[in-house]
Amino acid sequence: MAFPYNPYHPKPYHRFTEVGMMNPPYDFLIGEQYWDFIGGKNIFGDLLSTFDEVGKKFKNRLDEKFKQIAKEKFDSY
Repeated sequence: MAFPYNPYHPKPYHRFTEVGMMNPPYDFLIGEQYWDFIGGKNIFGDLLSTFDEVGKKFKNRLDEKFKQIAKEKFDSY
């Protein structure tokens, strides 16, 4: 099993549903462990850099699109 991100980062993943039932990293991989398993050692940092770069590049376009979608949804009620 794998979780592509750890919502508790920078703290370790810890959720009541896995306590006593699963043994990380043997039963599941989370965040950096998962991505390094999929893409190779230290790929997680490269992924974060890429997401940051793309996010900055498209931030304004994404903001406008989200506003447009929200307006359309609100106007439909």
